[in-house]
Amino acid sequence: MKTAHTYSIHRHVTVLGLTLSLVMSACGGDSGDSTGSTSDTSAATTDGTATTAPATDGTTAPATDGTTTTSTDATTTSTPTTGTSTDATTATPTTDATTDATTTTTTGGPVEPSMSFFVSSTGSPTGNLGGLEGADQRCQDLADAVGAGAKTWHAYLSVEKGPDDQPIHAKDRIGQGPWYNADLVLIAGDLTELHAKDGDASLFLDENGEMVPGQWVGSPTPNEHDILTGTNKDGTVTAGKTCADWTSEDPAVFAQVGHSDGLGPMGNDAEQYRSWNSVHENGGCHDTAPKGGAGRVYCFAVD
Repeated sequence: MKTAHTYSIHRHVTVLGLTLSLVMSACGGDSGDSTGSTSDTSAATTDGTATTAPATDGTTAPATDGTTTTSTDATTTSTPTTGTSTDATTATPTTDATTDATTTTTTGGPVEPSMSFFVSSTGSPTGNLGGLEGADQRCQDLADAVGAGAKTWHAYLSVEKGPDDQPIHAKDRIGQGPWYNADLVLIAGDLTELHAKDGDASLFLDENGEMVPGQWVGSPTPNEHDILTGTNKDGTVTAGKTCADWTSEDPAVFAQVGHSDGLGPMGNDAEQYRSWNSVHENGGCHDTAPKGGAGRVYCFAVD
């Protein structure tokens, strides 16, 4: 009896040892799963068995060796990861911001430039231009001939006595800019920039996009770069040099002119020859050709 009882004790001890071994093995599988959820670990610790942990995850098969539990936990953990990725994608504002910027650029972008400046391709043989009205009409007619007549055009001319017997300055007759030539190249963005510029044969073109004959290399003859202005460099009237406000043909009366190419004799680019609007007086109001003129004017769109 003692032997049988002893054998029974040993048998129970062996079974208990095997059970503890299995429990420890299962617990070891759970603790080795670094991706498992907090609820898995809590369940395994409370119950102490390998079968309770997978039951908490909602699985139907018990985990006896830790393999299934690890696989199940990894699968379960991947679900919130996917959700997080989806949320991040949905919340990203980049697409909307790009669309808004594109729309703004398309609908609120700058208007395409059009010709708003030219040197008249025709001129007057004398200083009698018919006053400001006659000169403005010349600009309007030339613009109309090249399809730009929808704008209002003024000649860049000053007079000493306007309708109210007050001076009219050329700078006050031409709008605020910007101005583009016939090739749609920017002449100047505003009045300040305009009056700081020098003459330039490649910029100061006529309404047909042609360069005005002058002192530049390869220019045709005769020289016609003297452009009537009656104006100082700052855009104000030059007293006594407006051909009696563009109504006189008197040889004893003169007009101030600028150089459309910014050059003097033999292509001299000294400072004294550079101004596009005020370099010297012409040869007399009776004839605009001497000294290099043809009675041309600068034309600006005011709108």
